[in-house]
Amino acid sequence: MAKNFTPKGKIVRRLGVNIYGNPKYDRLLERRPTPPGEHGAARKGKPSDYSRQLQEKQKVRFCYGLSEKQFRSVFVKAKAMKGIAGHNMLELLERRLDNMVYRLGMASSRAEARVFVRHGHYLVNGRKVNIPSALVSPGDVIEVREKSRKIEKIVEALDGVMRRGIPSWLELERDAFKGTVKTAPVREELTSPAIEEQLIVELYSK
Repeated sequence: MAKNFTPKGKIVRRLGVNIYGNPKYDRLLERRPTPPGEHGAARKGKPSDYSRQLQEKQKVRFCYGLSEKQFRSVFVKAKAMKGIAGHNMLELLERRLDNMVYRLGMASSRAEARVFVRHGHYLVNGRKVNIPSALVSPGDVIEVREKSRKIEKIVEALDGVMRRGIPSWLELERDAFKGTVKTAPVREELTSPAIEEQLIVELYSK
């Protein structure tokens, strides 16, 4: 993703939802629930359909850390697949290697996972993969490279992963620094943040 210098706190307040999963942003929204800016608290009125669609796209795009070009590319690919375009889009986003590393607890955030993947700290089926957007499939095994298993941030992330939980389609072997993709992502479990993917489909279908 192109470097975004906007503070994450401002993005969270603008979207009104904690898209990063860090508890500190929940506390921020409790303290300051209005959008940032001088007139944030005074914004009233029902948002237009376009505004809701655009905000939903931005919420998902920032959540997974993609540029506009990358996100649109994912949608185009999802629309060409069989099935429901919105569900296909979420499945493709979830199958990204950087996201799977985060979901398995091998990094504390998707942004951190992208950096670690680029630096070659993970293996997929025994081979080093340093492309964050690489798609993994059921049966694939993701593990931390032997020489990377002493990295403090990776160890801390694995120690804390049980607090946020691991999706049912993944299996983690904590002591082996290894995880397995058991099945394709399950849409019903993708609830944090709550996503209305149909709004994104409507936006891109105009």
